[in-house]
Amino acid sequence: MIPETQLPSEPQPGPPRAVKLAPSLLACDFTRLGEELRSIQGADWAHVDVMDGQFVPNISFGLPILAAARRASGLYMDVHLMIDSPERYLRDFAEAGADGLTVHVEATRHIHRAVQMIRELGKHAGVTLNPGTPLEAVRPVLADVDTVLVMSVNPGFGGQKFLPQSLERVRTLRRWLDDLGSAATLQVDGGVSAANARALADAGATCLVAGSAVFGADGGAAGLERLSASLSGAARK
Repeated sequence: MIPETQLPSEPQPGPPRAVKLAPSLLACDFTRLGEELRSIQGADWAHVDVMDGQFVPNISFGLPILAAARRASGLYMDVHLMIDSPERYLRDFAEAGADGLTVHVEATRHIHRAVQMIRELGKHAGVTLNPGTPLEAVRPVLADVDTVLVMSVNPGFGGQKFLPQSLERVRTLRRWLDDLGSAATLQVDGGVSAANARALADAGATCLVAGSAVFGADGGAAGLERLSASLSGAARK
C-alpha cells in the first residue's frame, strides 16, 4: 500500500461536515460532453458510472468517455465501476483519468485486494454495495477506504426513485465511520434531488451524486444551483 501522502490531494470533510456535490455524467448530453462539464464547473466532483451489462442490466460507457471527460475538465473524476471482476480494469481506468475508483463488494471475491490495488495505483479507493446487500458486507474494509457509497436505488439505470430506507443505511454507516475516526467520504447515489438532499446531509452524507436532478431541461448550472440551494443550513464544501 502506498503512503497516504502519495494519493491525489483531495481535502477531507471535517466538523461541521461539508457536503460535496457530484453530478453524474450518465444523465448528460454526450454530444455536448465538453459543454456539459463546463456547466458544472461549480461542482466538487464529476461522477462517472461505468456499467458492463453483466453486473447490472445495462451498458453505459467506458474508457474513451472517461478519457474525453478528463481532457475536457479539471474536476475530480469519481469513477463508479458497476462491473464484474473490477480488478481486471483498475489500471486502465486509472490511466484514463480516474481520481477515485469505487468497486462493489458483490462484484469481486477479494474486496480487500481490490481496495489495495486501487491505492497502489495512486488513486482514492471506494467501496459500495447494492440496496439489498447487508451493510456488514463493507464493514471489514471501512478503515481502508477513502469513500463509502450508499446506493439508494438498485444500480443499472438513471432516473430511478430514491429508496427511503437508504436514510437509515446512511445513518448507520455514519456511526460506524465516526466510531473508527474515519475521514472517508460518505456518498449517496440514486434518486438524489433537491427534495431529499438536506435530509441526506443531516443523516451524515458528505457527498451527493445526482444525475437527472442536475442535467435537466434548463441546463447543468441551474440544476446544480438548485441542489446546492437545497442544502441551505448544511455546510457546502
